[in-house]
Amino acid sequence: MPRNSKTLRHCGGLLALVVSGAAGAQALTAADATTAVAAPPACGAKRPVINFNRWAENWNALADPCLPRQPLDGLKYIPLSDDGVSYLSLGAGLRERYEHIASPLYGAGTQPSDGYVIQRANLHADLRIGPYVQVFGQVVDARTFQKQTIAPPDRDKLDMEQLFMTVAVPTADGAVKMRIGRQEMAFDLQRFIAVRDGPNMRQAFDGVWADWEHGPWRLIGYVTQPVQNRSVNNFDDYSDGHLTLSGIRLEYQGLGPGDLSGYYSRYRRDSARFLDATGDERRNVYDMRYNGKTGQVDFDIEGMLQRGQVGAKTVSAWAIGSIAGYTFARTTWTPRVGVQFDMASGDKHAGDGKLGTFNPLFANGYYFSLAGLTGYSNLIHLKPSVTVKPSNKLSVTTALGMQWRQTTGDAVYVQSMAGVPRTAGVGSRWTGAYAQLRTDWLVTPNVTASLEAVHFHAGDSLRTAGGRDADYLGMELKFGW
Repeated sequence: MPRNSKTLRHCGGLLALVVSGAAGAQALTAADATTAVAAPPACGAKRPVINFNRWAENWNALADPCLPRQPLDGLKYIPLSDDGVSYLSLGAGLRERYEHIASPLYGAGTQPSDGYVIQRANLHADLRIGPYVQVFGQVVDARTFQKQTIAPPDRDKLDMEQLFMTVAVPTADGAVKMRIGRQEMAFDLQRFIAVRDGPNMRQAFDGVWADWEHGPWRLIGYVTQPVQNRSVNNFDDYSDGHLTLSGIRLEYQGLGPGDLSGYYSRYRRDSARFLDATGDERRNVYDMRYNGKTGQVDFDIEGMLQRGQVGAKTVSAWAIGSIAGYTFARTTWTPRVGVQFDMASGDKHAGDGKLGTFNPLFANGYYFSLAGLTGYSNLIHLKPSVTVKPSNKLSVTTALGMQWRQTTGDAVYVQSMAGVPRTAGVGSRWTGAYAQLRTDWLVTPNVTASLEAVHFHAGDSLRTAGGRDADYLGMELKFGW
């Protein structure tokens, strides 16, 4: 989970109130007709911000009377004990996005061009019982309007997105935590295990998450069944033993200029289908990541190995991902020049008893772009970018991505491991290049807006298969309370 989950150590605790009075009234002469006015007290409490993970918000800051109130704050903080440590907080969210994609699957499939609106609405309740216990519940209603091709993550009638209980007990130099129930979890930049915020439905997991923190160390264990989305009836999402993800993870903060982490996971999926293999999928996943910042340079590099079986085929797959950048902090608009490099294995030879296609597991829906035209399988990807910030509430990113196949023996893949028809074993490695423009605007503390446009110029591999150029436009408005 992201590091801001450490706020659970102090859930329900009151923030200290800092009061500073006037240094003392100055002596006035008889000629002075003015009255000495004491300086207003300073307030040490800070209003929480809307978090990517809504369960990480700690609204007991509103227990401090010095914090200015906003409408409906009586629902954001409902005290349940005299000391204010136990409380109930209610919240909501709404995301509206218009998308238009010309030539899905680069026009090589049967899907027509499509323009539609997707909508995701959430309601949640966050109950803090004393300083160590949290019960969090969140329902979701996801809808599509005018979308011609519907996938499971596109829509979901009213359903339970998250429902879990957390017990977090501080120790002398850390904490011990356990979270049980339906929950979202993500690692690192969410390349392979993600909340999947890009599509309409986020990815949840039914299971147990436990971690122990001590100084710079953090040890995490998890046993989960990923939730599968259905939209036939209300509250019909499910998980079962046919798809599982369990593992253990170790983190160390402050190793040189960065943090080091690694994990082992066991991934199980019954009745899996690949271009060169079918059957029960059993993968042992080994992952290592190092990220940090030194001066104006930031960096993140991650590698993953996968070993196991799919049916009678032996799995041997791998991937690496890296992002680095330099920020000109003293230049107007603080431009950041970055470069992203990713590479994932493909299956070199069909029918040889081996499967080399990398499985990106539960990948981020917007790691490459929201267009969904780039998948983390059989891939070589290079992407320089420039980001500028005209203000502290506005950022603009321009990028140029170039793509190749790792091997021509396997297909070109888009997101969700969908292979582009007729590309396996045909054409060259060159897949194509795309230009990307993205703008993010913090309209208010509760409202954000974004715009993303992508033009993909199809290369030899796609045109040989009957593909063509593709375009994507997405406009999003998000509200959180």
